[in-house]
Amino acid sequence: MFQIADGHCDFLYGAANEGYDLDAPKKRQNVTAAHLLDGGVRLQFFAAWIDMSLHIPPLQQCLAMIDAYYEMHDQHPWLLPLTPSARTNNDTGEVFTVLTVEGGEAIEGSLAVLRVLHRLGVRAMSLTWNDNNELAGAALARGNHGLTPLGCEVVTEMNRIGMAIDVSHLSDAGIDDVLRLSTRPVFASHSNARAVFPSPRSLSDEHIRAIAACGGTVGVNFYNKQLTRNVNACIDDIVRQIEHICAVGGVACCAIGSDFDGMPVYPRDLATSRDFPMLADALLHAGFSKDEVNRILFENLYRFILQFV
Repeated sequence: MFQIADGHCDFLYGAANEGYDLDAPKKRQNVTAAHLLDGGVRLQFFAAWIDMSLHIPPLQQCLAMIDAYYEMHDQHPWLLPLTPSARTNNDTGEVFTVLTVEGGEAIEGSLAVLRVLHRLGVRAMSLTWNDNNELAGAALARGNHGLTPLGCEVVTEMNRIGMAIDVSHLSDAGIDDVLRLSTRPVFASHSNARAVFPSPRSLSDEHIRAIAACGGTVGVNFYNKQLTRNVNACIDDIVRQIEHICAVGGVACCAIGSDFDGMPVYPRDLATSRDFPMLADALLHAGFSKDEVNRILFENLYRFILQFV
């Protein structure tokens, strides 16, 4: 079985707000202990998604999800925060984790809060979700606004403290600004290729090439509205995204960012983490070598994030 590194899920939002539990899953919950272990997931990114519709202060939301992250680890000794000394090549049953933030609203305009979140274990952050904020313009918001002056300061500070910059959900102008300003590799945790299926949330080929050139990765996500006009996507839609990203940026830049627990509808043949082996089989059938499949499903993202842990 291939090892899996998944660059994005929204389990922590459910854990903090809806009672999600790895061992006693709710009806709509996707990420579970059984699914992770059965699917070969060896590295899972857990995002603290800031939901501005809750009318709860963003930092308060973020801290509640960080607390849920560490409570989850206390209850499951086989979950381990990723460190440079992590031995991922041993089949000993551990799942390594990375704590991230989705939405720069979490820092409430403060570089000091950014630094504190890093000290609490946050290793990557996206500057926006779906709305423009005080840091940058979002891909789905009106206009194509780039980074604000504060957003530029945040990019510089994230580089300095060693927190990875996630450009998923960012506007085209914002991605341009990040790529111009950042002195370290950046990544898109869960974004697809716009050339394969037109979505403003997906990346242009120019941006895929630029992310690859700086040493970053692009994580293919499974959200149907970034894959197909059909109600349900399928593995073939995901494979087409992977083929295109590899053709544009090279195999070394392509990764996975499922977005499990962050969408209402899942691909009909890749509905949970347990189904990752089916994706591996589909990639082999599409002509990728075993080495290439390993790089796409695990090694690329693992090597990228090791720079920031």
